[in-house]
Amino acid sequence: MENKNPKDTFFKKKILNSKFIVYTIIVFLLSITTFALSKITFILVPFAIFAKTIFLPVLLAGVCFYLFNPLINYLEKKGNKRILSILLLYLVIIGLLVIVILSVIPPLKDQVQSLVSNIPKISHDIQDMVQNVSQNKYVNQGAQAINTDIDKVSKSFSGHLNEYVSGFSQGVLTFIGTLTEVILAFAVLPFILFYLLKDGKDLPKYIVRLLPNQTRPEAKEIFGDMNHALSSYIRGQLFVATCIGVLFFIGYLIIGIDYALLLAIIAMLTNVVPYLGPIIAILPAIIIAFVMSPFMVLKLAIVWIIVQLLEGKLISPQIMGKSLNIHPITVIFVILTAGNLFGIIGIILAVPGYAILKVIVTHLYQFIRLRSSMYTDTKKIKKEEPIPYNIKPREEK
Repeated sequence: MENKNPKDTFFKKKILNSKFIVYTIIVFLLSITTFALSKITFILVPFAIFAKTIFLPVLLAGVCFYLFNPLINYLEKKGNKRILSILLLYLVIIGLLVIVILSVIPPLKDQVQSLVSNIPKISHDIQDMVQNVSQNKYVNQGAQAINTDIDKVSKSFSGHLNEYVSGFSQGVLTFIGTLTEVILAFAVLPFILFYLLKDGKDLPKYIVRLLPNQTRPEAKEIFGDMNHALSSYIRGQLFVATCIGVLFFIGYLIIGIDYALLLAIIAMLTNVVPYLGPIIAILPAIIIAFVMSPFMVLKLAIVWIIVQLLEGKLISPQIMGKSLNIHPITVIFVILTAGNLFGIIGIILAVPGYAILKVIVTHLYQFIRLRSSMYTDTKKIKKEEPIPYNIKPREEK
């Protein structure tokens, strides 16, 4: 028998099997790496510019890939060639775009122009209504009862409203300034999407071949779970958002609120952000309804409650289910953090990004847990604890 080196035994028992030491080493290495990268930012600038340039078209192509890839796979299984199926899909999309451009864009353009031109009037009407409310004797009596200066509150509200109007106008100008970048992204999108639909299903196989043989089974499972999480979230969330937009549009037409199509499209776009999106979408509708009449605000509230009940009790459970298995509080914290770090892009990508990170971390944790004695005995795990994502411990030779 071979003599075990006492130093090796000490290293394994005291170092490798110590959670605190291993975690400290990992944090130290990450800190050193981050510090080193911060000192060579001039080298990373070209890569950052390249990533920023291709980010939007690649993001749009990825979303479209998860939307249309199941249809292409279905047509391929029916005996159609994949390239011909993609070309047929492109023809259908072009036809739908023509219909949308002819039927939706003209009224939407008129509503946007009308809203932008009426923003000063809307702001002035709201200030007058607030001023009238502040001069009401019952409001003054209530303010005195709670020791509040109603005039000060009114002036503060008017100031914030002016800032909001200025910010909205500046946002419109910023949007117009980035329109060229968006148009370029949509121009490149069909070419990237074509090759993704044609060869995208084989991409994980190519990546797995670059990895060591021992890690390939886990890598395949990671790619499979990431693909399932992303596809379920993207297709489900976009379908739910479309349903919400249609329901709001019908409701807005019934109650007769101005700018119904524009407000419905805003609701559809913001509903891509879970939980916070519906709250953001209702704010411009409340302002417009408040300017029209107090009764319109009541009708708007009824429409919003009905749509949210349909979405929460019927649409989302049937379409989304619990595919991501993420707690609502976690989703809210992730969205708020990503929004502060990366802005609107962070808000949109927060949940799918967290889902991918969760899959990777869970697999990595199970990989380390089953191949080391840091946590518990492998045999004990095999007998007592279920292992998520179908990861099975390797058989001992």
